Amino acid sequence: AMLRLCLLTWDVKDTLLRLRRPVGQSYAAEARARGLRVQPEELGRAFREVYGAQSRRFPNYGRGQGLSSRQWWLAVVRQSFVLAGVPDGAALAELAEQLYRDYCSPHTWELLPGAADTLSRCRRRGFRMGVVSNFDNRLEIILSRCDLRHHFDFVLTSEAAGVAKPDGRIFEEALRLAGVPPEQAAHVGDDYMRDYQAARAVGMHSFLLCTAGQGREPEVPPEVPPEHILPTLSHLLALVEK
Repeated sequence: AMLRLCLLTWDVKDTLLRLRRPVGQSYAAEARARGLRVQPEELGRAFREVYGAQSRRFPNYGRGQGLSSRQWWLAVVRQSFVLAGVPDGAALAELAEQLYRDYCSPHTWELLPGAADTLSRCRRRGFRMGVVSNFDNRLEIILSRCDLRHHFDFVLTSEAAGVAKPDGRIFEEALRLAGVPPEQAAHVGDDYMRDYQAARAVGMHSFLLCTAGQGREPEVPPEVPPEHILPTLSHLLALVEK
């Protein structure tokens, strides 16, 4: 059956863009440039722990709890270094500010294979296009600097929406922005629960990107029919044109 799609919504991190190197490596390199020695692996571990704790305590960048996403991130960066053994102080505050800026830089991100081409081709087919991403308000700048922003009619972040995937209200807001009913929309993302299931729960179609990682077979949840699976982004057009 031909899918009558008008709107495609897109996750960003690990769907269109991914970090060029792990957080621990980026943080350690910036610290080294300032004469601070920290092991990347240790920093990576510390970051995962601090990020998890901060996300539980202040969900969605502390929105609704009186924090700005910038304050939220600066705290995460500083606490990660402290946990990895760097004494807190003015040098660390400055380092945190620098890293917050670094993550807006195109040098921090790379496009996933097929991303630019697939977005261009979807645009040319006349789809309305939007971003639905659990991200802070830096996303507009990141997309612009990575030369992707022009593909999208709107960019909806969890910070702006006030709710994060898998909360269906962020998808409902995207549908409202596009003026499209859910059955004429499809979401593309890499996370089974936050992207695939959450979009389907509001009545949208959904495609799950399952690219093989470093020497790993992609993990495909058995509940997802093969025609909803994207081994690469380049597979999308054949599926939406069915």
